[in-house]
Amino acid sequence: MTKTLVIVESPTKARTIEKFLGKDYEVLASYGHVRDLPNNASEVPEALKKEKWAKLGVNPDKNFETLYVVPDAKKKRVKELKDALKNADELLLATDEDREGESISWHLLELLRPKVPVKRLVFHEITKEAIAKALANTRTVDESLVRAQETRRVIDRLFGYSVSPLLWKKMKPQLSAGRVQSVAVRLLVQRERERIAFHSGEYWDLKATFEKTGEAFDADLTELAGKRIALGKDFDSKTGALLAGADVVLLKAAEALALAERLRSGKGIVASVEQKPFTQKPAPPFTTSTLQQEGVRKLGYGAKRTMAVAQTLYENGFITYMRTDSTNLSEEAIEGARSLAAREFGKEYIPAAPRIYKTKVKNAQEAHEAIRPAGAQFADPSVVRAKLGEEAFKIYDLIWKRMVACQMKDAEGQRLSAIINIDDAKFRASGKTIEFAGFLRAYVEGSDDPEGDLEAQERKLPKLTVGDILTTKKLDALKHETQPPARYTEGSLIKELERLGIGRPSTWATIVDVVLSRDYAFKRGTALVPTFLATAVCGLMEKYFTRLVDYEFTARLEDDLDAISRGESDYKKYLSSFYFGSEHEGLKGLVEAGEKTIDPRIVCGLPIGELEDGKKVEVRIGRFGPFLSDGERRAGLPDNLTPEEVTIEKALELLSASSKAALPLLTHPTTNLPVYLKSGRFGPYVQMGDQVPDSETKPKMVSLLPGMSVESVTPELALKLLELPRTVGNHPESNTEITAQLGRYGAYVKCGAESRSLPAEISVLEINLEQALELLKQPARRGRQSAPKLPLKEVGKHPESGVAIVVKSGQYGPYVTDGTINASLPRGQEVESLTMELSLELLRARADKIAADGGVRKKTRKKPAAKAAAKPKAAPKKKKAKPAEAIE
Repeated sequence: MTKTLVIVESPTKARTIEKFLGKDYEVLASYGHVRDLPNNASEVPEALKKEKWAKLGVNPDKNFETLYVVPDAKKKRVKELKDALKNADELLLATDEDREGESISWHLLELLRPKVPVKRLVFHEITKEAIAKALANTRTVDESLVRAQETRRVIDRLFGYSVSPLLWKKMKPQLSAGRVQSVAVRLLVQRERERIAFHSGEYWDLKATFEKTGEAFDADLTELAGKRIALGKDFDSKTGALLAGADVVLLKAAEALALAERLRSGKGIVASVEQKPFTQKPAPPFTTSTLQQEGVRKLGYGAKRTMAVAQTLYENGFITYMRTDSTNLSEEAIEGARSLAAREFGKEYIPAAPRIYKTKVKNAQEAHEAIRPAGAQFADPSVVRAKLGEEAFKIYDLIWKRMVACQMKDAEGQRLSAIINIDDAKFRASGKTIEFAGFLRAYVEGSDDPEGDLEAQERKLPKLTVGDILTTKKLDALKHETQPPARYTEGSLIKELERLGIGRPSTWATIVDVVLSRDYAFKRGTALVPTFLATAVCGLMEKYFTRLVDYEFTARLEDDLDAISRGESDYKKYLSSFYFGSEHEGLKGLVEAGEKTIDPRIVCGLPIGELEDGKKVEVRIGRFGPFLSDGERRAGLPDNLTPEEVTIEKALELLSASSKAALPLLTHPTTNLPVYLKSGRFGPYVQMGDQVPDSETKPKMVSLLPGMSVESVTPELALKLLELPRTVGNHPESNTEITAQLGRYGAYVKCGAESRSLPAEISVLEINLEQALELLKQPARRGRQSAPKLPLKEVGKHPESGVAIVVKSGQYGPYVTDGTINASLPRGQEVESLTMELSLELLRARADKIAADGGVRKKTRKKPAAKAAAKPKAAPKKKKAKPAEAIE
């Protein structure tokens, strides 16, 4: 019996769609892209291996002809799709409604070569109504969207495969550059430069606490003798001094303390009272960017994590498509939100007319609706928690609340301000009352608790009248310092990329992830800190590839891609201009010039300062990481130091410490070798002997024990550390030697094949034979050989196979298993609240991931039937390592 074959990207999406289609449809997943440009030389066809451009996958000299290959991991899936197509009378391509999805559909057409009718099925949510509407409004594959995606892919390949090797030659192996990645790194580096150039300014002010009829409130000093008190905005960030021409009073410590003492006994007199009404509008529904920002701000989720959870929600039919730069809403979405708000909060919270949001992007080429709960009847967040767990619930709850709030009335209230005089000083008190909460009942941007935030937003003042005399309960002088500009977080970096028009919803999370994974930045709290490596690479790119890391140029490229997607521009001409150049030097010419002119000695140095004798102190990018140098001395840099923190003073301190470490602490009495106290990337250690150049034999090194400081290391203690592993004695029964050693997981004693960890109260340097024997008597508890742990929870029996589904504790946290497939529990998911439905979903998703990676999908075990003869297993193929490609 023939069927209509429907192809989507993911198996989860396939299962969800299958619910809404009848038995005449077969829904299969492609597991993402089925072919791509070659990732390494082994994927290049034999006939093309000698071609210089083949590994690149693009032939610039032949009108940018592309070479697409099917990776080994996808060949089996392509065969399965071809076999399924043989029994189909129609093919529906239902990949995502964006450029990437359009490209996947085009590649499927190119590979499958269907002889049956083909239709493109597009929808932005997976509901019964949306699927039915899509079936009634099919179209063909949009070649213009495909060409736009292909142009982006080719440009990224040309950029990454041309510039990255140049960085390897001139700076350090395995570096990467990318069209948007390098611009994102530049944003981080420029912010760090601003922080380095920043000079703090100090100023003081007064805070008073006044009281009227038992009600106390605070007020800040604003004027003194008719002049405004200096604030942070009045300072020059480059000097830390007041801006030229600033007509303000700058209070210093002594002056502020004296003023506080003078005014403390005075009475406050109310000079003026002002009250103004205000209204506050709700935020628009989520786009990709704003969802990622709120994920970081409210939940502490990185952009990648937020998008992964959102993908799960979309594929399970709970939200609309999650990669969008549009704030548009359908009529059913608006009506659904208004009805829900009326039920939850009352009709008085619903405006007379629906709120209409228009996207600010002129060509929102992703999905054409905001991120919102799917369908006309929004699923309750509790349903999501029960099916998909805590992480999915938290993200869905944000989306649900924001969508409901965007169709509610404005918040209304009053802003109050009062000027209170004490002699020649003026204080300002401000207050705010919310008279009608409106949308704030449902959602407050940046807050998890709307009700609690309503209270926090209100600042009440007692009823004040001009001429009222107030009691001064307290008056303090407060010191302030101007602060450098804040480093970017994942959310604020994405917000800035969006503001500049750089990148697209489908790429922002990936860009941030690549910047972190390639050691161009690390996290300090939520802040993204650029590394010295990032600073050096950015400097090279700015000098030799100026236009390619220019913000406006990168943003215009997005506009150019949009024009290609609309069929208004020829993509081959655009590629030619980008690579070979026209009005400006093309990528090829810039790389060729860089080969000749870039001096590694210059680009690998980052100046820190200059000494009186003319010596220049700099951070240099070495093969094994950054290090400090003044031309004679060298010092390693601890991993946690930021470029801002490496001042000339800090650099000299590290160089001095390194010089001291070069002098022996003592000479070993037995070996006559020098013993040093050194500090490395992983902390301080003692070393016996020197490293001989070109020798594979390393000197003996022993790390300091936990709790030891460098200052506490005496020559005697150094000798004790170098005795490790030390012999404690022999076992009285077997005469086997017992040793005390330091290992990866701490100190332990070893006797033959037996070993036991040392408790915290016994030192590896002091343990005696009696203590060691007592430890060895205790039963072993060593990883897999320890007694099997009981399951954390028994979820129940599989509804089809009857196999027990249980939760166990693993090295990386709890996981659910059916005995064949193991699936980690999402972060935030409590073991006790794990349901059978969510357990099965996690196991299916894990099995799908194994299949997508090219492995054999392990299905949930069913009740055994008759035993069959076991077939010998084929030897697994060895996977070759492939070079990392720069992403955007």
